[in-house]
Amino acid sequence: MPEHTSDELTESEEQYRLLDTSGEPETSAEHLPFPTPTMGSDSANKSEERRGDKLAAYGALASMLIFVCVTWFIVFTNNPTPAGWFPVHPLLQSLGIGCFTYGILTLQPTAHPKTKAAGFQRHQKTMLAVGFPCIALGTLAIEIHKFSEGHGHFATWHGTLGLISVGWLVGQVILGGGSVWYGGAAFGGGMKAKMLWKYHRLSGYVLFPLLLMTAYLGGAWSTWATSHSPPVVRFVGYTVAPIVAILAIYARVRTSKMKFF
Repeated sequence: MPEHTSDELTESEEQYRLLDTSGEPETSAEHLPFPTPTMGSDSANKSEERRGDKLAAYGALASMLIFVCVTWFIVFTNNPTPAGWFPVHPLLQSLGIGCFTYGILTLQPTAHPKTKAAGFQRHQKTMLAVGFPCIALGTLAIEIHKFSEGHGHFATWHGTLGLISVGWLVGQVILGGGSVWYGGAAFGGGMKAKMLWKYHRLSGYVLFPLLLMTAYLGGAWSTWATSHSPPVVRFVGYTVAPIVAILAIYARVRTSKMKFF
């Protein structure tokens, strides 16, 4: 590893500051939770993508597009209006999971300072401005529906895993945001806070298939889904598409970014 001078580090930090036009403290260079290679270093010159990365990204996006479209098609071709709040649940949950997929892809992989900073901003905006609100509102919608209809809560594996996923997701937001916002002050600041980012990354890679497993149970096996859609549509939308998405996301993982020992 070549040694970096203080001037080089300052130049790298300045590149991030120029990218941060929002004025939000969490996107400045010193608060980014990953290393920032300097110009001329090996990591700055290497290609960001490995062989097959682009194909995997297309596969993940295409599979999620199928997943979302199948969900919305089933809902809107079965007269959702009389069903009250229920249709809001699959519509928003599928959209939220689709946003999470893009949010993961946009940081996967990034090796250059500018792409890391830009990807980090896209990751936050996609996850926090669209993905998380969709999941939260979709969860609220199904709870309102169950209360109004007098149905039991978390009485199926779909409901139980959904509860676990939403709770995990809240913790994921706290861990990720707390490690970078305002210099990671929530977790002690500095490198102490930045060291938690790898756990946020690992947690996300475990949470992602859990979300898709929850969607699989609801989309492929719930009473409403099986009575309102043909088996082949459910198989493609809730079995094939999630499997492809998981494999594609995992194919792009850089284990070097998650060194725990």
